Amino acid sequence: MATQFRDTQLGRLTRFLSSRRVLQYPDEVDPSVWKLAVQQNGASEGSKSNLDSELEAASEQADYPDKGNGNIHLVEWYGAADPENPQNFSSSWKVLIVGQICLMNLAFYIASSIYTPGELSMMGDFGVSETVATLGLSVFSLGYGFGGMLWSPLAEMPKIGRNDIYFFTMLGFVLLQLPTGYAVNTPMFLMFRFLAGFVGSPALAVGGATIADMYQPAQLAYGITLYAAFGICGPVFGPMLGGFAAQAHGWRLTIWIIAWLGGFTVVVLFFLMPETSAATILYQRAKRLRQATGLEHLRSQSEIDAENYTGKDHRAALTRAFTVTFFEPIVFALDLYTALLYGVLFTWFESFPLVFGSIYHFDLGQQGLVFLGIFVGTLVALPLSLCWNHYRIVPRFTKPTFQPEELLPITFVGAICLPICLFWYGWSARASVHFMVPVVGSSLFGVALLTLFPPVLNYLGIAYPKYVASVFAGNGLFRATFGAVFPLFVSLSTGLMDQTVKTDQASGPSTVRKSRYRTRELAARGHLDLLHAIALHFLEGLLSARTLPRL
Repeated sequence: MATQFRDTQLGRLTRFLSSRRVLQYPDEVDPSVWKLAVQQNGASEGSKSNLDSELEAASEQADYPDKGNGNIHLVEWYGAADPENPQNFSSSWKVLIVGQICLMNLAFYIASSIYTPGELSMMGDFGVSETVATLGLSVFSLGYGFGGMLWSPLAEMPKIGRNDIYFFTMLGFVLLQLPTGYAVNTPMFLMFRFLAGFVGSPALAVGGATIADMYQPAQLAYGITLYAAFGICGPVFGPMLGGFAAQAHGWRLTIWIIAWLGGFTVVVLFFLMPETSAATILYQRAKRLRQATGLEHLRSQSEIDAENYTGKDHRAALTRAFTVTFFEPIVFALDLYTALLYGVLFTWFESFPLVFGSIYHFDLGQQGLVFLGIFVGTLVALPLSLCWNHYRIVPRFTKPTFQPEELLPITFVGAICLPICLFWYGWSARASVHFMVPVVGSSLFGVALLTLFPPVLNYLGIAYPKYVASVFAGNGLFRATFGAVFPLFVSLSTGLMDQTVKTDQASGPSTVRKSRYRTRELAARGHLDLLHAIALHFLEGLLSARTLPRL
């Protein structure tokens, strides 16, 4: 346990306060242990290090290939069973780390959607239109989309790693809730919502890379599926919590809930999140060995590579997420597809209040509970997805003929469920039909999302293992962009409302109230027409696809 605890923020603080006398690394206890971690060019020197019997036996068993370069000694793992190698972490630590990644994913996605039930409250406080109030969701989504494109390349740099990125960005995310919650006008609110999304984006952009650090491809599918499931539950739970909070104390309470949830996540990360980037761990090891032995020729692979880096290489590293996303055709295509899924997901945030508020007259708290339909659909699809991985995917990983495309056939389940969901919901959402009918229809969206999104992430992670953080960041940018734009489509449906109300103002308050109700109902119907169009697009694509394409 001490092996992983050393690399947590608390472990690092403990080592700093004790002047590195507590929680020491093996190479700090006995600097000669470096001879197990280096690979020298040429034959063995033939001299044995003066280590204890266990290290001596490990040295005799180690069979390293020739990776040296002149006088450079390459610092590697202490054998195949090195406990600092993330692939060798115990199962309990791996589960704990995946749990923290899922917690960050859940908390951040809750933060994106919990505000939406408070839009009416904000409209009253700041005197803005519905479209401007919706920007609180859109700018947050854009923030985490563009933020991931910066943070993910930084998380791939050995000098930085993943742990510091997680902790300090999440801490900044929590602190940014203070000016957001105390905003005195709309520009201030929108600016800090964007910054909060930008700063907190590693929770989404880098999480999949951390899971890939610890698991072989055969087991990676399980972790990515759970990670995606929590990412789906976040936007569902957000309106549920926000509905009752906004109903009781307005939109500001939804921001304080974000701060509380984010603060809890920061505390968990401080105590329990270790470093998982192999390049960063070996970089730090080489740095310690140079300090302990005075041998400047001890280098990690990342340092050897960095010595030949030019300014062009550094720029390429920082722009890698954009390059991979826009110049790899299959990455671009899959990013567009998953982005459309998340665009539909974020459309529910505006559609449900229109339908269940205007047609079925639900209050804010009841409107949030409607999202349970999508949550139930996700719960139904989760065992299906896990069984698919266990019985279909994992056995095939051991075969030399395995292709990443074999992960994708389950996506046809989602491709069928999605248009059915949208047609069902759109045609049944009317006053003459019981409210449970459109709720059940919306539950199919949870099935569609969980059978479409995780296989795509698994495919991208396996097809691009070296740049997985950048690939996931690009995917996050597409999803965030569509998630930001699609809710604004509500303005197309409600654009007639203000004009109609102004026209009827001369007729008296009674007519104004009737006009507002009528235009809200028309907006709901227009929003359903949008969902119909999206459903037709998916159905047309499904019918035109005869075979699964070779990617």
